Amino acid sequence: MSYASILFEVADGVATLTLNRPDKLNSFTSAMHAEVRDALSRVKDDESVRCLLLTGAGRGFCAGQDLSDRAVAPGQEMPDLGQSIEANYNPLVRTLRALEMPVVAAVNGVAAGAGANIAFACDLVLAGRSASFIQAFCKLGLVPDSGGTWFLPRLVGTQRAMALAMLGEKVTAEEAERLGMIHKAVDDAELMPAATALARTLAAQPTRGLALIKKAIHASTTNTLDEQLDLERDLQRAAGRTADYREGVAAFLEKRAPRFEGK
Repeated sequence: MSYASILFEVADGVATLTLNRPDKLNSFTSAMHAEVRDALSRVKDDESVRCLLLTGAGRGFCAGQDLSDRAVAPGQEMPDLGQSIEANYNPLVRTLRALEMPVVAAVNGVAAGAGANIAFACDLVLAGRSASFIQAFCKLGLVPDSGGTWFLPRLVGTQRAMALAMLGEKVTAEEAERLGMIHKAVDDAELMPAATALARTLAAQPTRGLALIKKAIHASTTNTLDEQLDLERDLQRAAGRTADYREGVAAFLEKRAPRFEGK
């Protein structure tokens, strides 16, 4: 599949997916969703890929939905937004969360609406200092989607989540770091070098084990302690049977750097 709305490349174990509609602040259309789905399918099928880096071209990460893609003529029935979410945004968020590898978001500029929540669906978020996060849904009489009502309370607590969702106020990158919404804010010029270095570092790690860490931490938000203890037992059993664990132990005993393969 050729791409018109995204850029996609694989190097050094990292797949970099760049939303590429800079004139529209990388807002989503149905066509861009289809391209992103195809790229993520390639990520899942390519054994050389051990980390995904998601970013945006130009001066914005993603402004959410391109409203012109849903435009209707006067008198026509309004589109079914639930169908759009079910077909496009929900599968995207579920795929990012379920990928058996680390997912890094490099947020350049505005991340608004679904764009903000797609960033929050990633495992580690870096943002340039000029970046901002906005739950813009309330400005249109809508509800935060793409996991927004799930991510926000867990990231910042109920009161702050309610305020962000109901007021739609801009959160700067530095404030987002302070609130625990993102991993780190960095200087704009350092964003892509820092994000690429982080992704390459993760890709060189025992990524099968990192995938199990990801699974455990996501499950902890709904598990009881007893359920989580059982899950840790089961995942540790699986981790202890990986080639990477064997290599890690051998490297430690032989006093050398490990050579992990994500297996």
